[in-house]
Amino acid sequence: MRRRNLTFSFLLFASMAVVIPLLIFSYRATSQTRERTVNANRNSGLNSQNEAGATPASQEVVKVDVDLVKVDALVLQKDTARIVGDLKKEDFLIYEDGTRQEITHFSQDSLPLSVILLVDRGGCLDPYGDEVHRAAREAIDRLKIVDEVAVMSYHSTTTMVQRFTRNRMLIEEALNRIPPHEEEAGHCLNKAMADAASYMIDAANPVGRRVVIVITGVTRAFDCLDGPSGKSAAQAIFESGAVVCGIIPKDPLQGLENGMMIWATRMGKLGRAPYTDLQTLANETGGEILSDKAGKLETTFQTLIDHLRSRYNLAFVSTNKTRDGSIRRLKLDVTAPPNQPAKSKLVVKARRTYVAPKG
Repeated sequence: MRRRNLTFSFLLFASMAVVIPLLIFSYRATSQTRERTVNANRNSGLNSQNEAGATPASQEVVKVDVDLVKVDALVLQKDTARIVGDLKKEDFLIYEDGTRQEITHFSQDSLPLSVILLVDRGGCLDPYGDEVHRAAREAIDRLKIVDEVAVMSYHSTTTMVQRFTRNRMLIEEALNRIPPHEEEAGHCLNKAMADAASYMIDAANPVGRRVVIVITGVTRAFDCLDGPSGKSAAQAIFESGAVVCGIIPKDPLQGLENGMMIWATRMGKLGRAPYTDLQTLANETGGEILSDKAGKLETTFQTLIDHLRSRYNLAFVSTNKTRDGSIRRLKLDVTAPPNQPAKSKLVVKARRTYVAPKG
């Protein structure tokens, strides 16, 4: 992985501190939304490097109750971050817009995963070096044979490297074919998230759990104007039902670049320049952002996969029968049994919103 001289990088970021505010206040945000149709046989508009390994939707015809709201929940001990793994359905309370709902489905680690691995290829620093590559490959090996994986990359555009497949050899080949880093390209998170959500809806296992894992060094980025707005991209993620997670290879230069982007987007609020925040998407969908030095990411990836495998799967049919396509707020509470820590000492990560059916 190439690294810049620290002095040169400092000068580069210092110049950004001057240039970015000028760009912000001249920024004219044009919110763009697109109509989205759910059709598993529809060809994706993504740049595609490989069509092999896709699982045709016609091979698995599954009837799904579109009114069933599925919620993944990770429960951890607050002080130790250990997984709380022996809860039962009656230990959970779920509310939609303040109204309690009846949990009709409950399980743990019984549903297959559909995982999109989304790799950032833009900006000053490359987050996908040899150590990260190796950590990603070993993490994929920890998935179950029924789990499917797709590999995408993004900068100013989004590229489909490998469509959903359960073939581990195809996935490993895709990890070896990640496009080169483009230093002059942007971090178009809005476009990447919208494309990932669209593909997830079209092609993922309809009865499985859905996860987008982003490998990046930058957790915030201004919306690219030739794509949908960040707000539209977020709604698409909510509609897809995907949990958004992030893996951040941490080093001093990465921290400097990410810090500059966070500062710039805060300044951008004054000029109403829209941006997409990976941490916010993770919080809203019940995901998590994990970071560590590149050499320690094998353990970090392992932790993430273990957390995905340890999630509780709950579902309910909303008492609100209005099919208006609105965003509805969710709240999940846990009433810990006697052999578990008090409720105040538990951390629950679960999606906070979902998009109601329409029509």
